[in-house]
Amino acid sequence: MTSGTTQRRASIFHGYGASPEDHWFGWLGGQLDADGIPTTIPLLPDSQAPDPTRWAEVVRTEVGTPDENSIVVAHSLGCLTVLRHLRSLPGPWRLGTLVLVSGFLDHLPAFPELDTFIGDGCDAEGLSNHVDRLTIIRSDADPYVPPGHTDRLAGLLGASAKVVPGAGHFLASDGVVALPEALAAIATHSGRLLPDAGGQRARG
Repeated sequence: MTSGTTQRRASIFHGYGASPEDHWFGWLGGQLDADGIPTTIPLLPDSQAPDPTRWAEVVRTEVGTPDENSIVVAHSLGCLTVLRHLRSLPGPWRLGTLVLVSGFLDHLPAFPELDTFIGDGCDAEGLSNHVDRLTIIRSDADPYVPPGHTDRLAGLLGASAKVVPGAGHFLASDGVVALPEALAAIATHSGRLLPDAGGQRARG
């Protein structure tokens, strides 16, 4: 995504233990592609044993210096990686749309093996000043990321989290194979009407 682009482009980043084919990522990418928004879902390497430097390299290659036509969606550990990239950017920059799902900055009691990756989190204060449209989404009963973690992140970004009841950690195993709330966060600012996403989230 270079500053010279004139077309909206989207990137979707998965989280720990996931792949681009998992959960709702492919569904959202397909919806955006169908609306004429080219979308990529890059593979973050070794997601079962993630390395923050290698993940950062992928995000840097994919996102670069964003602009007002850039759309970035991230889930869970992918949110921290994206925020760290944005924090690292020198000089002026803008990001058109940022959607963070089950994001966090703090250590996760359920996954002590990620303590090294998470480290001191990320200095998120002030980042939202560079983002035109920010949406933070969490569920009301996430077994892996405590709701308070996502709410703290939202507060640092000057936002309030949108709560999706019964969505767990937004995994396919939670019945979440589509995420209309993320689509709506993008579609609200699209020049065209996106396909109806209602009823797409399976429950199981």
